[in-house]
Amino acid sequence: MNIKITGTGSYIPDTIEKNDAFHEHAFLNTDGSVINHPNDVIIEKFQAITGIAERRYANSHLNSSDIGFFAAEKAITDAKIDPETIDYIIVAHNFGDVKHNTIQSDILPSLAVRIKHNLRIKNPKCVAYDILFGCPGWIEGVIQAKAFIQSGMAKRCLVIGTETLSRVIDKHDRDAMIFSDGAGATIIEATEEAGGILAHETVSFTYDEAYYLYFGNSNNQNLCKDTRYIKMDGRKIYEFALLHVPQAMKTCLDSSGTAIEDVKKIFIHQANEKMDEAILKRFYRLYKTEIPENIMPMSIQTLGNSSVATIPTLLDLVRNHKLKNHNLNEGDVVIFASVGAGMHINAIVYKY
Repeated sequence: MNIKITGTGSYIPDTIEKNDAFHEHAFLNTDGSVINHPNDVIIEKFQAITGIAERRYANSHLNSSDIGFFAAEKAITDAKIDPETIDYIIVAHNFGDVKHNTIQSDILPSLAVRIKHNLRIKNPKCVAYDILFGCPGWIEGVIQAKAFIQSGMAKRCLVIGTETLSRVIDKHDRDAMIFSDGAGATIIEATEEAGGILAHETVSFTYDEAYYLYFGNSNNQNLCKDTRYIKMDGRKIYEFALLHVPQAMKTCLDSSGTAIEDVKKIFIHQANEKMDEAILKRFYRLYKTEIPENIMPMSIQTLGNSSVATIPTLLDLVRNHKLKNHNLNEGDVVIFASVGAGMHINAIVYKY
């Protein structure tokens, strides 16, 4: 028995927010002081580092559970399965449903329950639950699905990553330009076909690193102190990722028994273009080999960082030939890798 991804789906919001939209923002330092650079310089430097030229925001009437449902419908259709045969629905997110122009997160009932309800699944044996695991949440959901299937507790799982980060950003923080909205979903199931999940790796660094990402006050200290926004220490995250992600990827690849030369694609969480490129360089340096051409698909330039949704969305785009110079063929070995709030790192080696 092998465990494979048999269907994918994604929801990419229609609303495009270009970098020009941030020209009128009053960007402030963390202490509330004015940044001593004009916005066009701030935005130009931001794009040079992150690679982000635009990002997607969900329409005001849609919440994370809604767009997760849309992605799930597509994955179910792609896998050609009866949704009543799904044993687990695992939904990764960070902030639940945050309605447009509100500040309160809503996770009662859980997003997985809402999505199961919207899918109109009657089967009570289809267990629906959420996981909070930062940006690596979708990968961790896939790892949990694998464990359920391997143990005999399930034959088929639906794993979703969905987020509307545009509703928890501080407009006075330069980091607000990074985050976006989106959803990706996958069907994971037992099969007699060759390939599937070959190995996985997960680590959690919390001793010094727990609060590199956190919920904090606005940089505008005149705003309500009870309102919180997504905050991060970008420099520490960058240094942490470069130090630990390549090694986790290597541990995972070595555990799979696959040679580095046989890896065809590497799907890294779309957090920062320069950071992902640096992770890739350090990973290949561990094997003392050159980086192959077109090894790393990227969507951050136009989709931004949608956290748990970046990798399943990127996978769906590649599987459906919607990303130039990238495709997947039977027998291809790929690596999924992510890093995020926790600080968590995980990876999967997978064979198509």
